[in-house]
Amino acid sequence: MRRFLCLLLLSFGFAATAQAVPTRTVLVLGDSLSAAHNIAAEQGWVHLLKVRLGNMVPPWAVVNASISGETSLSGRNRLPALLATYRPGVVVIELGANDGLQGLPLDQLRDNLTAMVSAAQATHAKVLLLGIELPVNYGPQYRDGLRAVYAGLAKRKHVALLPFLLDGVALDPALMQGDGLHPTAAGEPRVLQNVWNKLQPLLIP
Repeated sequence: MRRFLCLLLLSFGFAATAQAVPTRTVLVLGDSLSAAHNIAAEQGWVHLLKVRLGNMVPPWAVVNASISGETSLSGRNRLPALLATYRPGVVVIELGANDGLQGLPLDQLRDNLTAMVSAAQATHAKVLLLGIELPVNYGPQYRDGLRAVYAGLAKRKHVALLPFLLDGVALDPALMQGDGLHPTAAGEPRVLQNVWNKLQPLLIP
């Protein structure tokens, strides 16, 4: 009986350890820029990433937890449950655009992003931050401050950073929807390539 109890306790210990190990899963937490706004889901960059990673040997899974309209605060609130459910090996955080468009204080954005990065790192996940640019009418002070939030956080927390998700896309009318904020299906492969350049090194053990 004593031996049985010891074996049972050991098995629970191994199970707990296994559950704590990150999986070969990339979790994307973003807003409409990652939720395939106004285009078919399979045309969005996250789905294109899912196809690419699914062809790797061994494959990686991709969980797209992005929601149109998401802010850094709502993402911060949702992340702990997502980390517990999927135990991702890599977390891609694409949030802040809606905070910026609403003109919210940058200190709040910094605090929320910092909390998300810390939560992901606490699970031993690697982190990629995806930065965003605002239209010029928001003024240089706020726009520069937004850039500094991402750059400063990436440096302080030692995480990968893509400074501008829509680099090479945002200024090309042929690749942007009529709202001037979201890529068309034709622009999504370029968005994926931007992300891939920073993400690929994180997939190496």
